Amino acid sequence: MLALFDSQSVPSPPELQSPASFRLPTAKPKLPREILDHFLSSGSRGALSMSFGNAASIAFDPSASHSAHHQIEIEWGKNGRLFCGLDEMYCMFKGSLNNLSRLNKQYGLSKATNEAMFVIEAYRTLRDRGPYPADQVLKELEGNFAFVVFDRKAGSVFAALDANEGMDLYWGTAADGSLVISDKLEVIKAGCAKSFAPFPPGCMFHSERGLMSFEHPTKKMKAMPRIDSEGVMCGANFKVDVQSRVHTMPRVGSEANWATWGSHA
Repeated sequence: MLALFDSQSVPSPPELQSPASFRLPTAKPKLPREILDHFLSSGSRGALSMSFGNAASIAFDPSASHSAHHQIEIEWGKNGRLFCGLDEMYCMFKGSLNNLSRLNKQYGLSKATNEAMFVIEAYRTLRDRGPYPADQVLKELEGNFAFVVFDRKAGSVFAALDANEGMDLYWGTAADGSLVISDKLEVIKAGCAKSFAPFPPGCMFHSERGLMSFEHPTKKMKAMPRIDSEGVMCGANFKVDVQSRVHTMPRVGSEANWATWGSHA
């Protein structure tokens, strides 16, 4: 999976940017279009990409033929890689949920609802019918997963990675400051040079409120310097600051009508 978001609509965390990306002659960060082309050329012929003006581009390689669902505009994938779109909300999902049947029943969804469809419906519930803590929603997901949701109408992004470290997810900064998220390390390295880092496990990112741990929602995140094997400063790793405490829990979304961003201890 690959997601590219323009810096004007979804700012990349400044801690991901490394000055070495522009100083080193061997590796320079690429522009979003170049990163997208590299992703598509390195995947299968069935790779899908969608662009939304200059604001965002998403690409997905299911390594499988596509299928359709009567409630879903788009649905691709198998073997733990899924992509779907509904009402201008798009989700790329990797992994599986062991308790999907129970979650579908809890949310009033059909038995045919897959993981990517479920994430969209859960996101819609948080966005439109909060306040239910976003961290609690993610804690209910049992399994290994990584996903990125792009809400075109709201212009927002919601991404998360499970705490089990069973999935890989990376994020970084393109040459023009765009945020890049992908599960392919080689794509991130080629596109962001040194300005990238692993997405922290057990965490969620929303474009309006930034990064937080859904495992430890009352703790702040802090950036830790990351030096690669060549001794070069790279984009920072983010860790839970166990000494900190979040005293107020802001709400997310236009007119504060999204879910409570975290819960009180």
